[in-house]
Amino acid sequence: MLSDMGDSSLTTELGRVLVTGGSGFVGANLVTTLLDRGHRVRSFDRAPSPLPPHPQLDVLQGDITDKAVCAQAVDGIDTVIHTAAIIELMGGASVTAEYRQRSFAINVGGTENLVEAGRAAGVQRFVYTSSNSVVMGGQNIPGGDETIPYTTRFNDLYTETKVVAEQYVLSQNGIDGMLTCAIRPSGIWGRGDQTMFRKLFESVIAGHVKVLVGRKSARLDNSYVHNLIHGFILAAQHLVPGGTAPGQAYFINDDDPINMFEFARPVVEACGVNWPRVRVNGPVVRAAMTGWQRLHFRFGIPAPLLEPLAVERLYLDNYFSVAKASRDLGYQPQFTTEQALKECLPYYVDMFGQMKSQLAGVKSVAQ
Repeated sequence: MLSDMGDSSLTTELGRVLVTGGSGFVGANLVTTLLDRGHRVRSFDRAPSPLPPHPQLDVLQGDITDKAVCAQAVDGIDTVIHTAAIIELMGGASVTAEYRQRSFAINVGGTENLVEAGRAAGVQRFVYTSSNSVVMGGQNIPGGDETIPYTTRFNDLYTETKVVAEQYVLSQNGIDGMLTCAIRPSGIWGRGDQTMFRKLFESVIAGHVKVLVGRKSARLDNSYVHNLIHGFILAAQHLVPGGTAPGQAYFINDDDPINMFEFARPVVEACGVNWPRVRVNGPVVRAAMTGWQRLHFRFGIPAPLLEPLAVERLYLDNYFSVAKASRDLGYQPQFTTEQALKECLPYYVDMFGQMKSQLAGVKSVAQ
């Protein structure tokens, strides 16, 4: 997977860009950035677009599992940046067949539909949003690079579908002139985030965060949304014959590994919450949550407080080097964690306040 063949000085214009998942957190931020840079963009999503009308923006609502709609989406497009996915963090033997099938239909089938439709329509570039979890199998990874093999341990459907879809996209590179690459972000955060901090805030508001899991020295990396978008655009520009990106996968993150609880601390404290100091053993918590997940699927009890995969990320080193992206694409994070935090702290504090008052409203209605 090392791309010492290509010439990193070869780049191209993006032409007309299709963003799938254009109504989501990453997609909507990406669409806005592309429009700000003067590109013509088509946003494609199941959900209605949250963005105001724009003369260079065309919005298509539909489902990527529908081949006919995919054909419509790629018509007249030069570059596809595929961010649409369903994030199912449960997995393993205990999940229902229906849960499993839905993940595969969207994350794998939808990706195949887009690649095939794109190729038939003469799309030249296809950037796939993968995940750093495609190489994580429960081992410590300090500063890992793209030579690490795919994991074969699938305890969650998100990782399993991302591995299958990434391998497929890269295998299609160069067929009938369409060049492909994959971007592997870490935990994505910033204005518009409805996943990373929302889950944490739910636990905090419910009073579940009494202790910190794992050792303080365990670190992971995160991908601030505007650093990630910078990486997407650079990768697309380098998808050119003889260039560095075709057929390659790249880790794109903030290049600033940090303990997850220390990363969250300033955000939670800005929300007026005292962050606990006591730490508990990570593997013990993971074993408990794994048992709980089994009971959830078997007997329908509420889902575990934390998915086993999420627990694992709290006590292992899982961070990745951006050296290959830097060498091949000229990628450097545009924002440090500190700068990014300043920019989106008001957003998170506001989100926390809204969640808290909604919960208080629910409680007072119930009384």
